[in-house]
Amino acid sequence: MGSVTLLIIAAATAVSSAQLPQGFSLTQVAEADNARQMAWGSKGTLFVGSRKAGKVHALQDQDGDGVYETRHTVAQGLYLPSGIAFRDDTLYVAAVNRILAFPEVETRLVAPKMEVVYDGLPSDAHHGWKFIRFAPDGRLIVPVGAPCNICNPALPYASILALDLDKGRYEVLAKGVRNSVGFDFHPDSGELYFSDNGRDMMGDDLPPDEINRLVTAGSHFGYPFLHGAKVADPKFKASAGQMAGFEKPLWQLQAHVAPLGIHFYRGEAFPPEYRGALLIAEHGSWNRSSKVGYQVSALMPQADGSWQYRVIIGPWLDGEQPLARPVAFLEHPDGSLLISDDYNGAVYKLTYNGMPTQTADNENNE
Repeated sequence: MGSVTLLIIAAATAVSSAQLPQGFSLTQVAEADNARQMAWGSKGTLFVGSRKAGKVHALQDQDGDGVYETRHTVAQGLYLPSGIAFRDDTLYVAAVNRILAFPEVETRLVAPKMEVVYDGLPSDAHHGWKFIRFAPDGRLIVPVGAPCNICNPALPYASILALDLDKGRYEVLAKGVRNSVGFDFHPDSGELYFSDNGRDMMGDDLPPDEINRLVTAGSHFGYPFLHGAKVADPKFKASAGQMAGFEKPLWQLQAHVAPLGIHFYRGEAFPPEYRGALLIAEHGSWNRSSKVGYQVSALMPQADGSWQYRVIIGPWLDGEQPLARPVAFLEHPDGSLLISDDYNGAVYKLTYNGMPTQTADNENNE
């Protein structure tokens, strides 16, 4: 039995075993080797980045059945091309130290033209793969992870940058960010929200992973001195004044769940309580005695301005065996939600079927 066949079977198992809120369904709509970030082309092409595969995929639904069965490899042999974004008929790809552009890519999917539009980023593979997105002001938001588990590197490491591709320069939006592989802009305020993966080797339950909100450009979020709201690093010390100046997380997740993509739901196909919900792809743990994560969760906005944490799908675990590892989200034009899974090389579609939902409250954040 070949590896492709095994992946197809595994993706089917992930779909059939998914624990969903009442009224929702999950289907597989595409295969894409090591599927990571996704983006829509202007002509309806579904582009999918990868990490280990080194490929950028282009998928098309040519018969209108909702399945993207026509596949092209836009590029291959790239350096961890996890992050992609589409703007003005051009596909942009983050390949660690370079930002690549494929202009008019949908007219030449077989042999597209490739341009290097920026090559001034660090080339470290450790936390070097990226999630990218264009900001409302036209700049490309690019995180640069710390090249280590725990260290105190100079900028631009451990930061989130706003890159002006036309001028070839960047602004540091956030400092002290260990490894962000997902972010989104709030639909109303425009503020940047981002995930951050906490350090390893501090035990099963420390430190918490984070969801953060950027209010002021240049803010410092604590790494490597402070993890979560109050976990001081045992190696890197900061003064009380420095510690007080670090931004605290909007929300603390369980240690090692590895939040990657996050997405504010903007559609109208889900029940009203999901409007403005911040969806989180918890990719799943490796540095833990028993696995956690491997699920899709959400921060649900409350009338008083607070958030409620809720598990939407999962966990995708059979004992200690992962069944899927969610990475990123992309809203479908019909209001449903696409979810990439690099473990099975698949893209799933979460759809609401119009039945009443019944969901139990989860524990409040501590």
